[in-house]
Amino acid sequence: MRPWLRKGPHEWEHRAALSVDGGVGYNARVMADTPLRRQYLDIKRRFPDVILLFRLGDFYETFDDDARAASAALGITLTSREMGKGKRYPMAGIPHHALDNYLGRLIDAGHKVAICEQTSEPGDGLVERDVVRVVTPGTLVEENLLDGKRNNFLAAVVVEGYSAGLAHLDVSTGEFAAAQLPADGLDLEIGRLAPAELLVRTGDQVSVPSPVNPTESPDRDFEFDDAEDRLKRRFGVATLEAFGCADKPLAVAAAGAVLAYLERTQPSSVASVVSLSTYSTERYMALDPQTRRNLEISQAGRWGGEGQSLLNTIDETRTSMGGRMLRRWVGQPLLDREPLDARLDAVAWFHERPLARERTADLLKSMPDLERLAGRVAAGRAAPRDLAALRRGLEAVPDLAALLAPPEGDEAGSGGIDDLLVRLDPCTDVAEGIAEAVVDDPPAALSDGGVLRSGVDEELDRLREVSTGARSHLAALESKERERTGVKSLKVGYNRVFGYYIEMSRANQAQVPEDYVRRQTLAGAERYVTPELKEYESTILDAQDRIQGVEAALFKGLCERIAARCDAILATAAALGEADVYAGFAAAAARYGYVRPTLTDGDELDVVNGRHPVVERVLPQGGFVPNDTKLSRAGARVVVLTGPNMSGKSTYLRQVALIVLLAQIGCFVPAEAARIGIVDRIFTRVGLQDDLAAGQSTFMVEMVETAQILRNATERSLIILDEIGRGTSTYDGLSIARAVAEYIHNHPALGAKTLFATHYHELTDLAGTLPGIKNFHVAVAEKDGDVAFLHKIVPGAADKSYGVHVATLAGMPQAVVSRARDVLQGLERGGNGQRPRRRRIAPANPDQPALLPPTSEVSERLLDIDVASLTPLEAITKLFELQDTARRESEKGPDG
Repeated sequence: MRPWLRKGPHEWEHRAALSVDGGVGYNARVMADTPLRRQYLDIKRRFPDVILLFRLGDFYETFDDDARAASAALGITLTSREMGKGKRYPMAGIPHHALDNYLGRLIDAGHKVAICEQTSEPGDGLVERDVVRVVTPGTLVEENLLDGKRNNFLAAVVVEGYSAGLAHLDVSTGEFAAAQLPADGLDLEIGRLAPAELLVRTGDQVSVPSPVNPTESPDRDFEFDDAEDRLKRRFGVATLEAFGCADKPLAVAAAGAVLAYLERTQPSSVASVVSLSTYSTERYMALDPQTRRNLEISQAGRWGGEGQSLLNTIDETRTSMGGRMLRRWVGQPLLDREPLDARLDAVAWFHERPLARERTADLLKSMPDLERLAGRVAAGRAAPRDLAALRRGLEAVPDLAALLAPPEGDEAGSGGIDDLLVRLDPCTDVAEGIAEAVVDDPPAALSDGGVLRSGVDEELDRLREVSTGARSHLAALESKERERTGVKSLKVGYNRVFGYYIEMSRANQAQVPEDYVRRQTLAGAERYVTPELKEYESTILDAQDRIQGVEAALFKGLCERIAARCDAILATAAALGEADVYAGFAAAAARYGYVRPTLTDGDELDVVNGRHPVVERVLPQGGFVPNDTKLSRAGARVVVLTGPNMSGKSTYLRQVALIVLLAQIGCFVPAEAARIGIVDRIFTRVGLQDDLAAGQSTFMVEMVETAQILRNATERSLIILDEIGRGTSTYDGLSIARAVAEYIHNHPALGAKTLFATHYHELTDLAGTLPGIKNFHVAVAEKDGDVAFLHKIVPGAADKSYGVHVATLAGMPQAVVSRARDVLQGLERGGNGQRPRRRRIAPANPDQPALLPPTSEVSERLLDIDVASLTPLEAITKLFELQDTARRESEKGPDG
C-alpha cells in the first residue's frame, strides 16, 4: 500500500470517495483521538501570523481562522467538521499536487504560508509533522510563480544616523549583494531593486517607496556581531575581507538579517547562498522614481504596463539570465568610461558579425535558466528534469565559446569578447556526471522511478532485476492459472488499495480453486489472492520500496556534488547573460539603425539626428522626425524650448535623456552620431501628478520635485524640465520658472545641461541676458488657416502656442472650439482691457544692464492702458494722471 493509505489509531483514514466539499478528501467526521488536534495546535502556536497548510494524506488542510482566510483567498468551500466530543471546527483543504497554484494565490492575497509536511512514515501511532518552509513574497522559488526575466528580491535595510546598510538576495538564483550608502540615497536604491519583501528592524521608521511593504524582523537579526558570525559560518571563512564588506558594518548587519530570515523560514534554501558581493552605489547613476516614471524606463503609459517601455523596446535577449541582467543594467547606468567602452566593444563585435550574432541567438534560444537550476540543486529541490536541463545547458557552452573565439592565428582577439570567453566555463565534470548518471529523458518526479541509468549502482541494478523478474513471473502466473482453471478470461491485476489480485467473472465461479482467497467483490466479478501471489507481491513491493530508497539516495548524492560546483555554474550563467545582452543590443542596433556613441570625460552632449527609441517603433517606418542636440558649458548649457502642444517637445526632451541612458548602459543609440560626456544623474520634471495620500496637490508635487533637482544636480547632470509653474497663477508660475532657469544657469555648483520646455514665451528673453541660454522651438507650417506640426527643433523662439488647434485635434466640441477662438482673438486685439502683456523681467544679475529701464509705477500703469479703446478726453486724463505720478516718484528719489 501507499504509506498514506495505511491506518494508525490516531490518524484519519483516507477515503477517495469523500472529496465533495472543498476538496477535503478524507473522512473527517470524527477525529479519532485528540493527539492530532493537539499536534496541529502546537505547530500553529509557533507560526501564529501565517496560514498553516497541514499535510494530511493527499491534501493540505487549514483549520479555524486559517481556513476562513484560505477559503476567502482561494474561493474554496469552507466546511466544518465534528472533531470529537461534539465540537466542530472550520476547515478547508487543497490537493497536495496543486500546491504551487494555490500558493501563488495566497501570496498574491498578501498572506505568508507555512508548509507542514509529514516527517515520518505512517504506522502505529501519530505521524510526526513539522513545518519545512515558510513561503513569503521574498522567498518564492517555484518556477511557475516567478517572472523569468525579473529578480525576486528579499531585502533588508538598517539605518544608523546618516548611513544605511542594504542587502538583497534572490533565493531562486542565489544572487546575494550588500551595500553601505548614505541614508538619503536609500529610497533610490530600494526603488531600483523593487524588492518583493523588505526586512526592517522592529520599531524602525524607514521611508520606503511604494509599493514596497516592510516586514519587521527582530533587532537581534541586525546586530553586527551576530550578523558577522552568521555570514562567516555560512561561507566557512574567518574574515569577511574577501567579500569586500569587512569595513562596512551596516552592510554586514543587513546581509546577516537577510540570512537569519532565510534560516528561519526556509532552512533548505540557505544552501543556495554560496557567495556575497559588496557594491558601491557611487559607481552607478541613481535614477529617482519620477525619472524612471517620466522616461518610462521599465513601465510605460498611463497604467504602468511594460508594453512600450524602454526596457521592453530594447529587450532582444533570448534567455531569462540575459533578461534579468538587462533589467539590472538599465536600473544601474555606469559612471566609469572604461567598463562602458568594454561593453560597447562587445556590442560592436556582434554588430560587425551578423552571422555570429544570429548563431549566438539560436544557441541561446534553447538555453535553460542555469542560475535558477543551480539554485534548485543547491537547495535540494531539483527534480530529475532539472538535472537534464542543466546538462543540456552546460553542453551548449563549448559551442558558444567556439563561436566567439577568434580565428586561429588572430592575435588581435575578439574585441571585447575576450573576458567573456574566459568566464564561459562549460563545467565539463558536472555535465559528464549528469550524463553518466541520469537517463536522457527522465520522469518528472524522482518517485516515478527510472531516473538513473543502469550500471550506476550494483545494488540498484540487482533490485531492478528482482522487480523485473517478479513481474515476468506474474505474467507467467496468469497463463498458468488460466490453464489450471480453464477460464480464458482470468487475469492478474493490481490496484493501489488491494494490491495484486486474480480476477474471475461470476459466471466462472464454479472453476475457482480451493486455494483462492476472496479479496474483493465487484458487480460482475470476484477478486482473489493466493499464497504464491502474495509472495510475489511482497517481493515486488519490497523491491520497489528499496529501489526508490536507493535511487533517492544516489540522486541526492549527485545533487550534492553538483551543488559544490554552484559557484562555477553561476559564473558561467552570468557570462551567458552578458553574451545574451550584447548580442541583443547588436541585433537592435542592426535592425533599427543605432550607432555606437563616443563617450568622453568632458561635459558635451552632441547628438546628430537623434530619435526616441520607443516612439519611432510605433510609427510607420520613416515617420519619426530626428533632431540634433548640442549642449555644453562652452556653448548652450540651457535650452529654452517653446512650441505648440502635440508638436513633439516632450518626445524630444525624453529622447535626449534616453539616448544618454542607453549610452551609459553600454548600448548603441538611435542617432546618426553621438558624442556624450558621462552624466552623473538624469533629472526629470514632467507632467502633472498629485499625491493625495501625502496631502500634496499637483503644484506641490511639481515644486517638491523641482526642489529635489535643484538641490541634488551638479554640473555633470542632465536636467529635463517639461513645464514649470503650471499649477498656479500665470504670474506666479512665470516667476518661478524664470527663477529656476536663472538658478540653474548662474549657480556656481550647478550649470547643468538643461532642456527646459515651456509655454511661457517670456522666458525666451533670458537668451538675450544670460550667455549660456539659447532659444529653440518646434517648427510649425501655417497656411490658409491650416496648421502642420513639423516636429523639427530649430533655433529661435516660437510666436504661438496653437492651443485651440490642439483642442480641435483632441475632439473638443465645435462650439467650444469656436468660442475659444473668438475669445483668443479678442484678447489678442486687447478687448475689454484684458490684453495679456508680455512682461519684460529685470535680469537676476544687478551688474548686467537691462534691455529696458527698471520697472516703475508709471511704466506699469502705462503698460496697462488699452490705447485703442480710449477716447481723446480719456487719453488726456490718463496723461495728466501719469504726469502727476511721475512727479511724485521723482520727488522721492532713487531710494524711495
